[in-house]
Amino acid sequence: MSSQQTVNHRENAEIHTGEICKQKSKELLAKISLPKGLLPLDDIIEVGYNESTGFVWLKQKKKTEHKFRAIGRTVSYDTEVTAFVEDRRMMRLTGVKSKEILIWVTISEIFIGDPNSGKITFKTPTGLSRSFPVSAFEVGEDN
Repeated sequence: MSSQQTVNHRENAEIHTGEICKQKSKELLAKISLPKGLLPLDDIIEVGYNESTGFVWLKQKKKTEHKFRAIGRTVSYDTEVTAFVEDRRMMRLTGVKSKEILIWVTISEIFIGDPNSGKITFKTPTGLSRSFPVSAFEVGEDN
């Protein structure tokens, strides 16, 4: 079932379904200058991008978890991941959580503030944030 937010942004959006979705999600990340391995989702069934509003969504068959070995963090991706995007930033992110010790923490924003720093920052709705090397999210053997 689509979220109401996704339904509201479908008009005038570029929408892809099927096998091309994984490739399109990586192309979108590259377009906004974020690492292509940031969304390591294999069973994506729909990718949508409304360039005029900056809204993007990815739908997958089932909720998945991925361990980013380089930083020792497990991330959970819901069946629908949505965000508003701009260069080097995903804002108002939904459907993404990171496991911190024993609890799952909602991630609401991902950004690269200074490209020269080599760091990418993950922010929670409460304003707490943590930065990691961008290289940990590049496409590689673990992504």
